Amino acid sequence: MLNTQQTLKLDDGRVVDCPSPAEARFLWGEITSATGFYRQAAAGLRPGDIALDIGANIGLSAMLFADICPDARVIAAEPVPVTFQCLERNLAAFVPHAVSVCTAVGAEPGVLPLTWYPQAPANSGLYADRAEDDEATRTFLRNSGLDGEAIALITADLHQGEQIEVEVTTVSAILAEHGRDAEIGVLKIDVERAELDVLRGIAESDWPRIRSVVAEVHDTGGRLAEFRDLLGSHGLSARIRQDPSLRGTDLHEVYAVRDE
Repeated sequence: MLNTQQTLKLDDGRVVDCPSPAEARFLWGEITSATGFYRQAAAGLRPGDIALDIGANIGLSAMLFADICPDARVIAAEPVPVTFQCLERNLAAFVPHAVSVCTAVGAEPGVLPLTWYPQAPANSGLYADRAEDDEATRTFLRNSGLDGEAIALITADLHQGEQIEVEVTTVSAILAEHGRDAEIGVLKIDVERAELDVLRGIAESDWPRIRSVVAEVHDTGGRLAEFRDLLGSHGLSARIRQDPSLRGTDLHEVYAVRDE
């Protein structure tokens, strides 16, 4: 696995390490969007809360959580070693009190194969599907106004994957080690089709501690409805949106808050 670290200067002047500056720029815009759910979830954080970032990538959402609530306890999990190195550097620079864990998160602990996309690291995952990932990217680029020739050029080798083995743990195992007592002000999930696995790895005793969940969910095979219903069965009411740039893909944002 090659070290492909580069840097990106964010619009607020901070410089972050990243494998792909173009991807990091897009993710930062998505995470900080005034109309997206990440800011709404972050706004509900209280001092002493845990912000548990599953699929932390290079740490941009962790940075947002710390920006909005500096006294929150950020725990960030990311399984891909190259991306994790960027995460560690970014957290050390901008969220020095955060805990970073190099792991995937699923329904049970173990070791599993993960497809790593060197050219599109944020799309890497346990359930990566090159054809579906290519089509989602083509749809996004069409929605963004690019023509067919440009789209073909961008997507030609974008999802050429490499298989790596990664450790897998559960939300509850992370909490037992790093956050035994505090409330989880926000559980963020961005794990490329493994969203339900993450929820299934939460012990019944930990669910009442979770005040909100913000997630990207791939709606294939009824996954979005199942995800929403599982949250609802544990007292969290969900709202769902799809960014206009992703219309025609299976990607949706979910924001769920505990019923009062």
